[in-house]
Amino acid sequence: MGFPVLVIIGGIIGFSASDAVLNISSWVNPLLGIVMFAMGLTLQPVDFALVAKRPLPVLIGVFAQYVIMPLLAVFVVWILQLPAEIAAGVILVGCAPGGTSSNVVSYLSRGDVALSVTMTSISTLLAPILTPLLTLWLAGQYMPLNAGAMAISIVQMVLVPVIGGIVVRMIFPKAVTKVLGLLPWISVIAISMIVAIVVAGSREKIIEAGLLVLLAVMIHNGLGYTLGYLAGKFTGQPVASRRTIAIEVGMQNSGLAAGLAAQYMSPMSALPGAIFSVWHNLSGAILAALCRTADKRAAQKAALAEA
Repeated sequence: MGFPVLVIIGGIIGFSASDAVLNISSWVNPLLGIVMFAMGLTLQPVDFALVAKRPLPVLIGVFAQYVIMPLLAVFVVWILQLPAEIAAGVILVGCAPGGTSSNVVSYLSRGDVALSVTMTSISTLLAPILTPLLTLWLAGQYMPLNAGAMAISIVQMVLVPVIGGIVVRMIFPKAVTKVLGLLPWISVIAISMIVAIVVAGSREKIIEAGLLVLLAVMIHNGLGYTLGYLAGKFTGQPVASRRTIAIEVGMQNSGLAAGLAAQYMSPMSALPGAIFSVWHNLSGAILAALCRTADKRAAQKAALAEA
């Protein structure tokens, strides 16, 4: 629960001390770079070998990531009749790659962690192409968007730091291994700062539309978990893989979405990404607890049946 608490604190600081926080508004892109570099440090070339060994669950997960969440975003925009700026931001969140904390949630949920790492990695590597194109296609009617410039930004903020992290780990494996436990906390602190900056930049809009955006985020995230799990179930994946696919689909790189929205859309469009960053960490912790409870009950039933 420490991750969502830190992100919530970031949001509170951004809301209550907006003038001070706005002084560091130019830090968004460097902070995103830190998050993605930390993600790269957790990866090794062997993590991509799963694509060759078990391609089906990876393909199912990545396909669901870039189909289910964008289309769910359009559905949420339509069902709630969201204003244009918020609609564009919700769709951008839906078109983002998998969330950086999804690997931790997959582990806590007793999912397939190797699959989680591979899915996050592949969806992230595809982001410079798919995120701008899908956003332009689905959100272009709400706000003008320079997809080419966005693609370049994603390469700079995502691809370069991730690859840099992988290379650094290959060169200094022992040193990186010693700090692996700190990397999730470094990432969540950086994400919390991004949330603070985004909230500070749209403080007045939050007062007007914060509850509406929260509702949109909750529906989007919850349906993402549900349909992701069903995608795994209907394709015959084991329970651990279903859980991982659900988590990977439902949890987005909302920090990236917030940063891109702030740069290429408007402060209001960045709000869904900021709120998603808070909510999906909280919902992920709840989901992990539910999965562990379900496993415990199943084990108890099995023990009673044997007795």
